[in-house]
Amino acid sequence: MTLPLVELRNATVRAGGRTLLESVSLTLAPGEALRLAGPNGGGKTTLLRLLSGEVTPAQGQRVYGLGGSLQRSAVRARRTLSVVGPDAEAFYLTRDWAQTVRDVLLAGFEGDALRLWEPTPEALARLAEVAALTDVMGLLERDFRTLSHGQRRRAVLARALMPRPEALLLDEFTDGLSAGARERLGRVVRDIHASGVAVVLATHRPEEAPLPWRTLWVEGGRVVAGQTTAPPPTGAVHLPPPPGSGDLVRLRDVEVYRNGHRALGPLSWTWAAGQHWLVTGENGSGKSTLARLIAGELHPALGGRIERPFLRRDRLTERRRLVGLVGAEVGIRQRRAWTGREVIGSAWGGSEGFSAELTPEQAARVEELAAHLHVTDLLDRRAETLSQGQLRRLLLARAVSHAPRLLMLDEGLDFLDAGARSRFLALLPELARQGTHVMVIAHRPSDAPPGLTHHLRLEGGRVAGAGPLPRRG
Repeated sequence: MTLPLVELRNATVRAGGRTLLESVSLTLAPGEALRLAGPNGGGKTTLLRLLSGEVTPAQGQRVYGLGGSLQRSAVRARRTLSVVGPDAEAFYLTRDWAQTVRDVLLAGFEGDALRLWEPTPEALARLAEVAALTDVMGLLERDFRTLSHGQRRRAVLARALMPRPEALLLDEFTDGLSAGARERLGRVVRDIHASGVAVVLATHRPEEAPLPWRTLWVEGGRVVAGQTTAPPPTGAVHLPPPPGSGDLVRLRDVEVYRNGHRALGPLSWTWAAGQHWLVTGENGSGKSTLARLIAGELHPALGGRIERPFLRRDRLTERRRLVGLVGAEVGIRQRRAWTGREVIGSAWGGSEGFSAELTPEQAARVEELAAHLHVTDLLDRRAETLSQGQLRRLLLARAVSHAPRLLMLDEGLDFLDAGARSRFLALLPELARQGTHVMVIAHRPSDAPPGLTHHLRLEGGRVAGAGPLPRRG
């Protein structure tokens, strides 16, 4: 008789006075491929954390068959199973001390979060094997905090593989990855599955993960077999040229260094009024660094120059009030006790989470956006309790609430279900008519709305191509 790797029997998970999963029963068999589908906030990430031992059922049972023996304790699971996704990356990004990629992988060998011991020959041999498999050999000496989104995803995948897990748990694994990176790591996951390792994937993009999936639909904290709700189609979007003339941003011989590593440049480029930009490039090409440079979160090295003529005074408070930025780093910074209402309302003050009392007009705008994006029930929830998709919808509302002059979406539609993407994109045409200029950093054509006028392609931190986009249709 083959033992299941994990079996849940009427398991219920509660946190902060709320029920996140209710009466869930499922069995994960050795070597199977299990896909978790469903809308934002349905409970997919919580289910992954329940399987990995990160959370404990308040009611019901969880039984492990790891290592060939039945046990109710999650100790072995906590040592060998980890969820590969944004929360794993956030742990290292929010620490104030340097952890190299080598440190992160070696800590994972023993199932620890931090490397606090000298590695054994066995650990070093496994490090070399996994680093080659996941193509992180060239990143081993880099500070984890300086990696690009896609590089971080490869590193946390490598960490999860270090203890030779019997199951691989992936949370929105393909989001933030370029087409090349998705194909490379997709091959790794397929090879791992072919070796007999079970794979569990929570995703809104099933077409990007071809395995013989058994699908479970997770919605409202309950789990059923198969998909029960068809996602609504994404409607057409057109961005009219915003009013105004002149240049918005000018970069001249700009270079940006992070932890001694040149992340961008030398680069010269101009964003002129009336232009909506699509920015593409492989992971590590400098796309996110460019967005954070324009927003003023990063600064050019000596000799380079950035000018922002759209500002009357180029000060941090002005930049934050007139620039809307949504990306992975912005989301990580919100994992605090701020409520959804505070997250959105902070936009008018150019802060994050903290804001002065809103005017009646501003408060009404928060309620209007929340209703449109279906996040009214999140306004009084704390950001640290939300799923990635729920938090991303709040951050998108924050980015557009004050009709910014520049709106930069750095893989901003990641973690969203089809309905949430469609509802947000419907806001863009009116914003453009009011004077908002849009930059979309994307790896997928489906994430680039019709109406973008220009295309910037980066390679190795430099401009590989820039010019008008051909008109669609």
